[in-house]
Amino acid sequence: MAAPVLDLEHLARYTGGDAALEAELFGLLDAQIEACLTALAAAQAESGWADAAHTLKGAARGVGAMKLGDACAAAEAAPFDTRVLQKVRTAAEEARLAMEQAKAG
Repeated sequence: MAAPVLDLEHLARYTGGDAALEAELFGLLDAQIEACLTALAAAQAESGWADAAHTLKGAARGVGAMKLGDACAAAEAAPFDTRVLQKVRTAAEEARLAMEQAKAG
């Protein structure tokens, strides 16, 4: 079974359904997405790649962006694989869209 783009039930367990807290967490994840995608693209060593993938994996799974978390887990295991990086980018855009939709209502 495919991981959900955004598991709102998972998020609600941690936020108690507090919309302001969820919006704050979405903002933090959005910033992590930007920073980690930049770090992945710029990585010169496997450790830099793995650190960026691992950081984004944890941030994504923390707010329920499970598909992004899974893509990052695959990236951790496949340093410098451009196909895997594209999957991370795609999952990141899907997560961003899902977060915007969740904030809208």
